[in-house]
Amino acid sequence: MINELIHKYCEGNEPLEQILLRHSTDVARRALKIAKAHPELKVDETFLWEAAMLHDIGCVRVDAPSIYCYGTEPYIRHGILGAEILRAEGLPLHARVAERHTGTGLTAAEIIHQNLPLPQQDFTPQSIEEQIVCYADKFYSKTRLDVEKTPEQALRSLEKFGSEGLDVFRAWMTRFE
Repeated sequence: MINELIHKYCEGNEPLEQILLRHSTDVARRALKIAKAHPELKVDETFLWEAAMLHDIGCVRVDAPSIYCYGTEPYIRHGILGAEILRAEGLPLHARVAERHTGTGLTAAEIIHQNLPLPQQDFTPQSIEEQIVCYADKFYSKTRLDVEKTPEQALRSLEKFGSEGLDVFRAWMTRFE
């Protein structure tokens, strides 16, 4: 089901499909490793894997030529665009993961303060699965598929989102590693 959905929405864009599959597989593997190391979290591992594989599906609608995305929307919207796709496919819980994985999540106040082209509402990860996918995603880029970031590199990439995001990521490091 997962690969078929990615294939369907990539609409013949083979380079983008390969990027999404590689990046999402890396994120899903790390997420599953975290879940297996922490049985006390009672993670739904099947859902975690699926959600990690689909978290970036909204990239098919953004304008990001460096990763073969030729849509019309700004990249910052890929999470909510993915959520729209996943809700239309009858996957509302997967949609929540997609819309909540940008940075360490975005609050309505951050969206307003930064004047982001997003609905002015809270998009912070709530469920344990949302948090794990969001965390695991920070270790992998779609532009450098062969590189796994160190925790320090992941922190540096989050600096642009402000100190609150760094605090959230540090807390996740303590909880998940």
